[in-house]
Amino acid sequence: MGRHIGHKEISPVEATEAYLRRIEKVEPQLNAFITVTADHAMQSARQAEAEIAVGTYRGSLHGVPVAVKDQIHTAGILTTSGSKFSADFVPTEDATAVHRLKQAGAVMVGKTNMAELAFGGPTSSAFGATRNPWDLTRDAGSSSNGSGAATTAFMCATSLGEDTGGSIRNPSAKCGLVGLRPSWGRVSRFGVERVAWSLDTAGPMSRTVEDCAATLGIIAGHDTRDPYSWKSPVPDYQSELTDDIAGVRIGLFREFTDPAQSTAAPPVLKAVEAAADTLVDLGADVRPVSLSLAYSAGVACHVIIAVEHAGLTPERIRHRPNDFAHLNRIQTLTAELIPASTYYKAQKLRAMIRAQVLELLDSFDALLMPTASAPAQMIEMDPHLNSQQEAEAALTDSSYRGLFSMVGGPVISVCCGFTTDGNVELPLGMQIGGKPFDEATVLRIAHAYERATSWHTRRPPIR
Repeated sequence: MGRHIGHKEISPVEATEAYLRRIEKVEPQLNAFITVTADHAMQSARQAEAEIAVGTYRGSLHGVPVAVKDQIHTAGILTTSGSKFSADFVPTEDATAVHRLKQAGAVMVGKTNMAELAFGGPTSSAFGATRNPWDLTRDAGSSSNGSGAATTAFMCATSLGEDTGGSIRNPSAKCGLVGLRPSWGRVSRFGVERVAWSLDTAGPMSRTVEDCAATLGIIAGHDTRDPYSWKSPVPDYQSELTDDIAGVRIGLFREFTDPAQSTAAPPVLKAVEAAADTLVDLGADVRPVSLSLAYSAGVACHVIIAVEHAGLTPERIRHRPNDFAHLNRIQTLTAELIPASTYYKAQKLRAMIRAQVLELLDSFDALLMPTASAPAQMIEMDPHLNSQQEAEAALTDSSYRGLFSMVGGPVISVCCGFTTDGNVELPLGMQIGGKPFDEATVLRIAHAYERATSWHTRRPPIR
């Protein structure tokens, strides 16, 4: 869209009006937004159109409608983090990522729904559950589920999410999107409500790899207001999107793709195997690799997130416990009881896992695995943990995304197929992870795969 707007083939005003009409039509079915900023969007669109008319074109997102997860601060606009605790919070300053979107001329159409405090399950938002555009009886992942649903349902052209233990990649897989968790420190976290300081990162969720690359190119880069952001140069990601991956070395995790070892559902394994074959056909050198600590990643990641999150605002659970969603209340209370020694062991395990993965990346350009063990599940409006086995299964599934969260390098989820459940088609996702600050390589591999397949052209049935 940005290219057409730049060539004056599409009007930013008309594009924004079309997206707002789409929101008005399908939002009641999905509940993807907490706040729709229609007036703000039209004002930005008119400004973009006037600038482009006189030859001032700011780049690929100028005049393009975008949505922002409600965890990310927007000056003068409600930012709730999906919780009762921030139900009336209106920031006075934009997050750096939002500021950079505005500087690029993007048009924000709204703030998207999310799991409570970016820490809960798909139905934990204080503003109601977001539904999946592919099947309204299923969830849209967690925690950036609103951005996932809104982008999939064409209520925005691209969006921002936040990923701690998989909160960009999980909704992207379940909604059939491209979602990128950038390297830790690649994107400023100034103005992003924290979940776990040592893992949080903001990133793009888009319908295509090119849109994802364009969004990342705008929000990435060092920020003096975030001391953990890196000064590593930001490439022109779009210009590096070639279809040439001949000779690229890709490791395929046995633990997550071998039916004898993996906990993933058969359709997931079949889709990832077919995707690996496609990459081989494109000239990539795909070989199996092993990671002895693969399924320890979920437990370690969850302990780290729980402890760091509980330490942010301990007064909430002590004075307002009933304002938490049920499972969030249990998680937060439990986190307060986790000994420091357990947190230390989780961090030590994280260091070991990271070392193993980085050693693999000395021999490979990227690593491949499923994003989730199964497609989107039926929505449970009153979720409970019914057994120890159920809890262990949830931790095992979180290893699929927690692994790369703890490595700190870039990882992208792309749609790699669909599975049928009754008369419903549900998207499946695979992850491509790379070396720290080498987003360009994972984007290039994802783009080559996307161009060789047609999964990204499918549209959800919601009308």
